[in-house]
Amino acid sequence: MLLTNDDGIHSAGIQALWQQFASVAEVTVVAPDSEKSATSQAITVHQPIYVDEQVIEQAGVRGWRVVGTPTDCVKIALETNIMEPPDLIVSGINHGPNIGTDVLYSGTVSAAIEGALHGIPAIAVSLDARENFDFTAAAQFAVRLARQFIQNPLPPRTLLNVNVPALPPDQIAGVSITKLGCREYRNAFHPHQDPRGRIYYWMSGEIVDCDNEPDTDVEAVKAGRISVTPIHFDLTKYNLMDALTSWKL
Repeated sequence: MLLTNDDGIHSAGIQALWQQFASVAEVTVVAPDSEKSATSQAITVHQPIYVDEQVIEQAGVRGWRVVGTPTDCVKIALETNIMEPPDLIVSGINHGPNIGTDVLYSGTVSAAIEGALHGIPAIAVSLDARENFDFTAAAQFAVRLARQFIQNPLPPRTLLNVNVPALPPDQIAGVSITKLGCREYRNAFHPHQDPRGRIYYWMSGEIVDCDNEPDTDVEAVKAGRISVTPIHFDLTKYNLMDALTSWKL
């Protein structure tokens, strides 16, 4: 199996994954050399992509460090001779949630999308925490879900997006199968001035509560439940195709 992420190969989240999976599978880790959050489906096209073997002190785990994006990592793993084609790709565990419309920006989810584009079952896993990260519950659930996923394959070009509440395993209220919710932000850009007088902006922002339905990933995680959302990337709005044919184009 292949593990990757967008927080970098040295992150605690991906280490928690390879420690859990090492006892049940042969694991290859191909991950960015540093944090590449919010890179979406970006690929590197105007500079070389350097790849170095990474020593991982865990039996049965091989590692490769990539100077590139999460999508680069998956493409390198699948399209070069680094490894045999894996039976599963798991991306994560992300330091923070990837729920609702945030999946459009997420490097974690995009790495899983790249795997699904190649026809390989893929899972993105994130922890809904901003500090005091404990990846135990998320890593344990990822192994359970992976076993089910291999035995029950989904339709082509489909992946699972998983978000785990920041709770001890015995306090998680269960698992919900969900749809994507809505995430909006207020005051996303903060202006500053550098020593030469030039204005620059720092992106941050506060999360604004949306009117999310109960069966969304946002509401499931808020209720202390693990959210599992099946995602595909055919963005076509089929019910508008007939309407568009009436336009005078």
